[in-house]
Amino acid sequence: MNNTANAPRVPKRVAAVILNSLKGGVVPRIGLPYITVGREAEIRALLTDLSLIADGGASFRFLVGRYGAGKSFLLQTIRTHAMGENFVVADADLSPERRLQGGQGQGLATYRELIRNLSTKTRPEGGALTLILDRWVASTQSPASADPAGARAAEEEQLEMHLAPLEELVHGFDFTRMLRRYRTASLEGDDETKSLVIKWLRGEYRTKSEARAELSTTTIIGDDDWYDYVKLFAQFLTGAGYKGLLVLIDELVNLFKIPNAITRQYNYEKILTMYNDTLQGKAHHLGVIMGGTPQSIEDRRRGVFSYEALRSRLTQGHFAREGMRDMLAPIIHLHPLTYEELLVLIEKLQQIHAGYYGYSARLTEANLVDFLKIEFGRVGADTHLTPREVIRDFIELLDIAYQNPDADIAALLHDVGGTQAACGNGDSATSGPSTTTVALGSAPRNPTDFAEFTL
Repeated sequence: MNNTANAPRVPKRVAAVILNSLKGGVVPRIGLPYITVGREAEIRALLTDLSLIADGGASFRFLVGRYGAGKSFLLQTIRTHAMGENFVVADADLSPERRLQGGQGQGLATYRELIRNLSTKTRPEGGALTLILDRWVASTQSPASADPAGARAAEEEQLEMHLAPLEELVHGFDFTRMLRRYRTASLEGDDETKSLVIKWLRGEYRTKSEARAELSTTTIIGDDDWYDYVKLFAQFLTGAGYKGLLVLIDELVNLFKIPNAITRQYNYEKILTMYNDTLQGKAHHLGVIMGGTPQSIEDRRRGVFSYEALRSRLTQGHFAREGMRDMLAPIIHLHPLTYEELLVLIEKLQQIHAGYYGYSARLTEANLVDFLKIEFGRVGADTHLTPREVIRDFIELLDIAYQNPDADIAALLHDVGGTQAACGNGDSATSGPSTTTVALGSAPRNPTDFAEFTL
């Protein structure tokens, strides 16, 4: 069980990121294949979406689960897999400053975050926009030929073939004009113009006059139309040799927290626009996955379901049952990991921890089982225990065991389990209506001394 010889060797840098991130309650952006367990049905459904996107379609999903249930982990897992399959991935977390729509540029701030986090297989940490554009420029060039005029004509024909479908989309003319300018500047070695085009594509121009002065254009990406440019990017990427664009938006709860009802409705209206575009075939090579808590989705007063047009589209039908979920529905509810899946997970974590710190794993299979019994022995664990809490407690146990090599792990687990049991027994023992608490060393008090009235 604890033999790490057969376990996959995790590089120290990756192991450090995994352990530090998980102990801090956040999802690591690298090393996820080393710790992924369970979620087969959910992953299978999302992989089906990737196949649809690669074929020119579009998809839209909500991942719904409590805090710590694994939404962000699943999003990052799909992100890693999609990049490996030659997709471009853009991800962003919503916040008070980043929304889907806003009167002070919050929607544009989300777009900027998505473009800043553009990631590919060769640039998984983000910032891949320049790499993508350079790859596209290279794809439009013909190999050296004895007929330069013929080669230029072939290049122009290939360029038109790439850009003609984009010009038919909303804002496509301005988008393709900037792509042409980037290509020309790249071939001429004009780095200044390339930088200005990158600035425009990132949505960093604040005023039209600024864009007119630097790029001779009066069009800039704004708060109302940024999603149109996301659709343009998705279509453009196929011409650069990629399969499509996957957009991951987490923390929908920040829309739920917007105090102004009208602003919330504008944001939900933007979700409706994205939902309709993807499912009606108006978007191509684009996938959107949004993560949120059950309350942020299902609350009828402030959540997504407060917008009737979305509620009527997303409400679950009458035939789904426990154990028979519709994984092709727009909303995927994350169920808790099973006892067996958590056992496999903590075993992997012990192997990573032992490999990083260079010691032989001390916890036996019986220790791991006892640890999970303690975790599942909490009050309300059946419905409220999340992988985040289990992982954080287990890494704490591993750290203590490493720093105290002479400590008896079995005794420590027994003490913690016994304390919890004692607390539970004490609560139940004092819950009866006839129980009287008597201080040590004092005589029993007469209950009538505390009566408000004497009959």
